[in-house]
Amino acid sequence: MRIRSRRLVAVAAALLTAATALPAAAADGPARGRHERPSHGGLSAVIRYTEYGIPHIVAKDYANLGFGTGWAQAADQVCTLADGFVTVRGERSRFFGADAVSDRSLSSAGTNLSSDLYFQGVRRAGTVEKLLAEPAPRGPSRESKELMRGFAAGYNAWLEQNRITDPACRDAAWVRPVTALDVAVRGFALSVLGGQGRAVDGITAARPPGDSTAPAPEPGADAIADAARELFASDDADMGSNAVAFSGRTTANGRGLLLGNPHYPWHGGRRFWQSQQTIPGRLNVAGGSLLGSATISIGHNAHVAWSHTVATGVTLNLHQLKLDPADPTVYLVDGRRERMTKRSVTVPVRNGAPVTKTQWWTRYGPVVTSLGASLPLPWTSATAYALNDPNAANLRAADTALGFSRARGTDDVLDSLRRTQGLPWVNTIAADSRGHTLFTQSQVLPRITDELAERCSTALGKVTYPSSGLAVLDGSRGECALGRDRDAVQPGIFGPSRMPTLRDAPYAENSNNSAWLANADRPLTGYERVFGDVGTQRSMRTRGAIEDVAAMADRGGLTVADLQRQQFANRVPAGDLAADDAARACAELPGGTATDTDGRSVDVREACEVLADWDRTVDTGSRGALLFDRFWRALTKTVPAGQLWKVPFSPSDPVGTPHTLNTGVPGFATALADAVGELRAAGIPLDSRLGEHQFVVRNGKRIAVGGGTESLGVWNKIEPVWDPAGGGYTEVTTGSSYIQAVGWDGSRCPVARTLLTYSQSSNPASPHHADQTRLFSGERWVTSRFCERDIWSSPDLRVVRVRER
Repeated sequence: MRIRSRRLVAVAAALLTAATALPAAAADGPARGRHERPSHGGLSAVIRYTEYGIPHIVAKDYANLGFGTGWAQAADQVCTLADGFVTVRGERSRFFGADAVSDRSLSSAGTNLSSDLYFQGVRRAGTVEKLLAEPAPRGPSRESKELMRGFAAGYNAWLEQNRITDPACRDAAWVRPVTALDVAVRGFALSVLGGQGRAVDGITAARPPGDSTAPAPEPGADAIADAARELFASDDADMGSNAVAFSGRTTANGRGLLLGNPHYPWHGGRRFWQSQQTIPGRLNVAGGSLLGSATISIGHNAHVAWSHTVATGVTLNLHQLKLDPADPTVYLVDGRRERMTKRSVTVPVRNGAPVTKTQWWTRYGPVVTSLGASLPLPWTSATAYALNDPNAANLRAADTALGFSRARGTDDVLDSLRRTQGLPWVNTIAADSRGHTLFTQSQVLPRITDELAERCSTALGKVTYPSSGLAVLDGSRGECALGRDRDAVQPGIFGPSRMPTLRDAPYAENSNNSAWLANADRPLTGYERVFGDVGTQRSMRTRGAIEDVAAMADRGGLTVADLQRQQFANRVPAGDLAADDAARACAELPGGTATDTDGRSVDVREACEVLADWDRTVDTGSRGALLFDRFWRALTKTVPAGQLWKVPFSPSDPVGTPHTLNTGVPGFATALADAVGELRAAGIPLDSRLGEHQFVVRNGKRIAVGGGTESLGVWNKIEPVWDPAGGGYTEVTTGSSYIQAVGWDGSRCPVARTLLTYSQSSNPASPHHADQTRLFSGERWVTSRFCERDIWSSPDLRVVRVRER
């Protein structure tokens, strides 16, 4: 609805003084374009929609704010939300079949049955109910619990008052009302993603050895160490992020700047959703929320902006148990026998009999027989492994987010982290209007000190801890307990004083490597190995990011426009380092040919010219980008990292090394031939524009996508799906998601530009299913409407009041 200018002041004033007193306005509502006319009583909120379907939610308190948030999320994402609630209720097998592949948004479970066994076990044990009963700050605050209660009510009210149009769940029996507990369990699932959630299959498959069970082979320490290193290093390939904060010393007006570029899934239950939340006089914040969350995960208010990056801290550890020779479900601690706790869980199954399985728990946590297929942990007659996940006692992330939302500067952001200690697996980067910056790896980690690991590691742990940060402690010795820091809110975790933290640096940046080089001129050291490493080779993306942001800081005079340019520079650091060498070596191949993996001779002369002419970017119009991408993937897959470069890594030059491509390795010519042959077989010209063959399809129309994969080192990271028969890269699984570039100009309104790359709604019938995706394709932004005058002046303004019936 359009509001006439002479009414703006009066309506805005009414909204600010009493949100629920605002008269219902707008001819249409957030769903199906219809006006809501609820009855009196119950929870309520006012939702103002501006361009691209972004809701600005106003309520009188936290319960009502949760209500408006739950309503608005359901309007955009009801099917994705409902699917997640089926997961955390342990009902996927009932509705979708036991053997089907699980959604994997809320755990690593390989099948629905495995997922259900785990979440039904959580329900059976009352795990989340116990956390909700804990007094703050160890448990969630009253405000957080009110938000959860309101979110469930808002979601349910939307279901009751609207018709679902999304074909993904229209008329589906599994779309049902939820409870505040369901919302809390979803938060718990996000909290344990890096711990128990990573090990769901290993927890639910754990069985004690029996008389008829063949002895399982003991894992080789070196093989396990390699698998652990790969497991924990690969997290940033699927979910990562970049973020940088610039201090007032580097900006045009002495105020801070923040660019946040989280790399998260484009589909499923870990998508972001954008909104503004306001309780007049108490809270006013805008940003992206993970679906199912009632708080802003990454965002800004009038004074401070923050973003997160997935951290390198290892959020779990293992305890190797010494078992009673007479009973493998009894373990010994200081020579005394302790019997494992047996949890029997029954899961209903569609078109089949219910399945009952047993899980085994110890004082340290559940017995686990693997951390993924590549990291087996066999349960033998002598040994078993128990998993400790301190985030299984952490339901505080919402309170951390609320602290950020109410912060007036980076000091308050750090204070929120110290008080609530609620972030499970991310770093925090922040900037404020007074010119301050912050980087901190304040996350909930098992209290594994290097001294404890040295004293208590098993033979396996002595290999895994130095290489990956995964501690394997001797569970038979009471002296190997994790202990407690005096400033920690729960036993067995590090207190805030231990967290790697950098304040007021000219720039503070992270691209998923450890805290060491948050600022290359002010390296952070002295933290325990479980937080991450020091003095080791950085990823290509970290190297490129530090080069870019350090140059920006040195240049100075920065504005929000500079952040926008950095986001879409689409520079390929791997290309800058390797493309010239590759083109020269290509041109020197005898006869202009190379032999591919299958032994066929491939004419590569055209490829030499294309690589030489490529502009070293992954813009949608870049010619040669796709060829280099396919060549680089083939090369890095087959050539060991230690042989890829002629000049090796040096800790004294961590950003500049390694360099100089080793084109003499046999795999070089093979990778080139494979890439050329692959593109030609798919009918893709070697010099085609990237956007012609890297795209997504929405409502039958192609939308070109710029950016590039992890190994290329591109800031604007995307992980596309290769389908040569379909024309190249035809979908994006993860990558740039809720992007924000934020600064201040001295007024009460922040200067903010945002972009939700995959758009607000998963519903193909929604007008906001692909509108921001088209903006992303064109490297365009949304101008944030944070202040009242900006919201009310939106040409697309729709105002809706929603209530419980």
